[in-house]
Amino acid sequence: MASFGVKHACISYNETMQIAPRGQYEWKLRTRTLPLGKRTLVMGILNVTPDSFSDGGEYVSLSSALQHALYMLDHGADIIDVGGESTRPGTAAGTPDAVSASEEQSRILPLIRNLMHARPETIISVDTYRASTARQAIEAGAEIVNDVSGMLWDREMAATCAELRCGVIAMHTRGLPSEWAKQAPLEPREIVPMVLAELRETALRLMLAGCERSSIVLDPGFGFGKVGNENWTLLHEMDRLQELGFPLLAGLSRKGFLGEVLRKIDDEVPAPHLRDKATAAANVIAALAGAHIVRVHDIRRTREAMAVTDAVREAAF
Repeated sequence: MASFGVKHACISYNETMQIAPRGQYEWKLRTRTLPLGKRTLVMGILNVTPDSFSDGGEYVSLSSALQHALYMLDHGADIIDVGGESTRPGTAAGTPDAVSASEEQSRILPLIRNLMHARPETIISVDTYRASTARQAIEAGAEIVNDVSGMLWDREMAATCAELRCGVIAMHTRGLPSEWAKQAPLEPREIVPMVLAELRETALRLMLAGCERSSIVLDPGFGFGKVGNENWTLLHEMDRLQELGFPLLAGLSRKGFLGEVLRKIDDEVPAPHLRDKATAAANVIAALAGAHIVRVHDIRRTREAMAVTDAVREAAF
C-alpha cells in the first residue's frame, strides 16, 4: 500500500514558516514623520479620472471623490493616493499626447484642498509624474509624491521633490504604457536583477538631486511593463528587494495578472472590481516578504488581511 509521502509531510509540517525580516524606518514626509515596519500601512487609491482601468469615471465629481476619500479613511486607510491621469496599459501617459498638466491639476487640486479642510490630519500622496503637478499638490496639502515613472518622464521631478522636502515614492517601470504591448518578455531569472539595479539607480538619482534618503520609498511596479509570469516571479522573490535598504510599497490591487490566474476558476477573466480577494491574498504574500505599504482599492478587506499578516509577523520576530 502506498504511503502517500506521510514521512515527508510530517517533516514539512515541523518546519517554521519562512517570513522575511522587515526593516524599521522613519519615513520623512513634508510636515511629519511616519514610522514604517511595525505594521503594514494601507494606502487607499482614489482616481479622479474618467478612464482608469478599475474605477475610471466613478469619482470624477468633487463630491463623490471627497465622499469616497472619507469612506476610506473611516475604514482604516493610512494614506490617500490621489491621481488625475490614468497610466493603465496603452494610455498616452508620458507622451506629448497625454492628458495636459492643467487638466490633471484641475481634477486633483480641488479634492486635495477640500479633503485637507475636512480632515486636516489626512496624509495625502499625489500620483503624478509631472513636477508642476507635484509642486501644486504639495502646496495644497499633500505630503507625498508618488511617481510611477521613477522620476524619468519629467526630468525636473527629482529636483522638485528635493526642493519641496516631501515624501517620495519612486516606482520601477519598463518604458511607457503605450509601448508595453510590444515589449519582448523577460526570462524569469532576469526580472528581479533588473528591478534591483534600476531601483538602485532611481534612489541614487533622487539623492543626487537633493532628496533625503529617509524620504524615499521604492515600488517594484507590478504590472508596469511586466507580463504575467514576470509579476509572479517578482512577487515570489520580493524579499530580495529589501537589500536595497529602503522601505517598500506593493501596488497589486486588481492587476491584470491576478485576473488571468482567476481565469482558471471560472474560465473567464473577472472584472477588476471582482479581484479584491485575490488582491488580499497577493498583499499577504507581499507583506510577509517585507512590503511596508500596500496600495489598494478595498480598504476594509485589506486592513483585515494585514492585521492577520502582521500578527503572524509579530509572532515570528
